[in-house]
Amino acid sequence: MNTQPAQAVGADPRPLLGEPLPLDLLNTRWTDDSGAHDLLERPGGLAVWLSSAGLADVAPDTQETLGALLATRTALNSLVTSEGHGLERSREMLNDTLAHGRVRHLLGTEGPETVVETDTPGWLAAWRTAEVYLRLLEEGADRIRKCANPDCRLRFYDTSRNGRRRWCSMAACGNRAKTRRHYERHQGGPGPDRIH
Repeated sequence: MNTQPAQAVGADPRPLLGEPLPLDLLNTRWTDDSGAHDLLERPGGLAVWLSSAGLADVAPDTQETLGALLATRTALNSLVTSEGHGLERSREMLNDTLAHGRVRHLLGTEGPETVVETDTPGWLAAWRTAEVYLRLLEEGADRIRKCANPDCRLRFYDTSRNGRRRWCSMAACGNRAKTRRHYERHQGGPGPDRIH
């Protein structure tokens, strides 16, 4: 019997929301007690993600947008998990996304303006996501983290003052780790382990 509340149509079902665009895109794949999920593979999932990411008004819900985002997600996933020679291919993949857009500077009636232009509207969400990734690298690449729960694949950008955040969510993975440690201390063995 499912004890979780029913999701409203169009609600974002992911356990972690509000991360910067590239990490939010990576977090469209997650694992929980019922198994592995991919928001972008669900019917209507692209529209849910575009809305959740604040891009629904500027990026179309089309197959082109989905394809561009999937390619960008693959590149980002490779970049955050690859080492050595795999990084070169990952950089090429992200640069392929970035090649589909540019920022144009203009002098408008109210002063300086910047306009994002992409080859087609279908590349806008992917291009913005890749561009934000570059900014995250400039601001603090070491703050892009994977949840410390080995069973959780979620990523976050650590904005804590001391830079020591370990969990995607203290309420989920953090509390599970605390519960597991407590159980092990008091029972003398491995505690119950649930994935996120």
